[in-house]
Amino acid sequence: MAERALLGVESSVTGKFWRDRLDAPGQARALAIAQLSGLPDALSRILAGRGVAPDDALAFLDPTLRSLLPEPFSLTAMEAATQRLMHAILRRETVAIFGDYDVDGACSSALLAEFLDYCGTPRLLHIPDRITEGYGPNVEAIRGFAKQGAKLLVTVDCGTTSFEPFVEAKKLGLDVIVLDHHQAPETLPEAIIVNPNRQDDVSGQGALCAAGVVFLTLVAVNRALRKSGWWREYPEPDLLLGIDLVGLATVADVAPLTGLNRAFVVKGLALMRNRARAGLRALADISGINGPPRAWHLGFLLGPRINAGGRIGDAALGAKLMLERDELQAGMIAAELDRLNGERQVLEKAMVEQAMAQAELTLVPDAPVVIAGGDDWQPGIVGLVASRLKEAHGRPAFALAFKDNLATGSARSIPGVDLGRAVRAAVERGILEKGGGHAMAAGVTVRREKLEAFRAFLEEALAEKVAQARKSSGLAIDGLLTAGACAPNFVEAFEKAGPFGAGNPEPVFALPDHRITEVIPFGVDHLRVRVQAGDGAKLELVSFRSAQTVLGQAVAQAKGMRAHLACSLSLDFWGGRPKVSAKLVDMALA
Repeated sequence: MAERALLGVESSVTGKFWRDRLDAPGQARALAIAQLSGLPDALSRILAGRGVAPDDALAFLDPTLRSLLPEPFSLTAMEAATQRLMHAILRRETVAIFGDYDVDGACSSALLAEFLDYCGTPRLLHIPDRITEGYGPNVEAIRGFAKQGAKLLVTVDCGTTSFEPFVEAKKLGLDVIVLDHHQAPETLPEAIIVNPNRQDDVSGQGALCAAGVVFLTLVAVNRALRKSGWWREYPEPDLLLGIDLVGLATVADVAPLTGLNRAFVVKGLALMRNRARAGLRALADISGINGPPRAWHLGFLLGPRINAGGRIGDAALGAKLMLERDELQAGMIAAELDRLNGERQVLEKAMVEQAMAQAELTLVPDAPVVIAGGDDWQPGIVGLVASRLKEAHGRPAFALAFKDNLATGSARSIPGVDLGRAVRAAVERGILEKGGGHAMAAGVTVRREKLEAFRAFLEEALAEKVAQARKSSGLAIDGLLTAGACAPNFVEAFEKAGPFGAGNPEPVFALPDHRITEVIPFGVDHLRVRVQAGDGAKLELVSFRSAQTVLGQAVAQAKGMRAHLACSLSLDFWGGRPKVSAKLVDMALA
């Protein structure tokens, strides 16, 4: 029997089929959770809609590292990496850290650097320039490490496919450890590679970001140092003081917020409330975060500012900020990242407009992927452009920055379509010069003359998967509300199921048959949408970056009319008091 559309919405203004997230078994599960745990109905429905079993509900609401942290040695090559790192610490060898230029790379680098500093181990830290060095270890940087006396190179959030650089490292007498999470080819470079996504790893920890892998490594190294008697002379470090960095990296890298990752974020947010890390405190203040930090603050306020250094400025600023202890210096770095983020927004807007125009001209209705590019595009911003293309067209998207005959680009995917695997296959066929990533994001380097071959490869490889993913991508609704029910106590109740993000989707509620009274533009392409329920209760929703989208234009045209509105709810704090913030997700005329 065909599934019934919720509120009769078979095709919203954005073309989505609205459905109740809970089918009949899900509703039974929600009832069981409420009865067994005594939890409110709204929270029970949220948990049931995310597959939580009745017996696991209370544990889900309070995830602990003690119960979820795996044995580090379950990861392939972890034992070898632990022994080599411990050897470097015991002999006070100089350790070179090479990180990626994004949030995960910055946090991973800072996490490892802090531990080595605590141990009194000499260390070097290098984050590559995205434009002049590109992604991953390079020969020149490794030669620089060797000149400065490094004996061990540790790459974090990169290195799984770095064959040539590691050959040079071996020539220069450097041992190499890779702590990474990106998808791996069958043949690996010569190094100790700890990566839960290498093909011979059976740990089941493939959802970890790089900072999660680094944290597990430090747990193993710390334990080995304890057994060696090292900590008899020194106070043992509290590794949990770095969990704020792991939580930030997990959210910013869009890792699934399930299991261990969810525990990392919950405990990381709790630590951030103490405001003990000078760099994060300065960045939170300049970002205008009010009240206790939430997962969306990490993804939408802190993450973009840290990334701005790697996109258009000094790529090392993020790691420096995480390590900075001086409040004045931390404030200066945070201010610079905030300034760069403003510049990034201006550049992004111009590139997105060009990309959208290209897509309008070139995209055919059933194409499984969107590809856009430009000769004057900033390579550090193409990932953001790809994300906007993906949001606008509901399919995987690639954005490419050309320089002469070569393009470097980024891609963003939709749930159910593994882009990293497709990109690796294109590299192995010789279509791409370089490429890698994970299921939801990837990076590529392609020659101009091979662009059409790459497009054809993607269309053949992904057509069926994209069609299936888009067919099942209807909007899941967690419950029906009226404007008057959108109160702080209601949001506080269901937010206990958070943090929300990839793998633990943010709840979406439908407001049936509300009248749209005002639509007010603000900021850069944002809209305020004021609605009124039949009982007179009012609510203001915001719709970000939507003025030029199908949704924004439909809402503007519906002023004065009755509509079903889908929205997400969160809490903001003004003057210390909670206030409900509603974000418009979709709409259908009533």
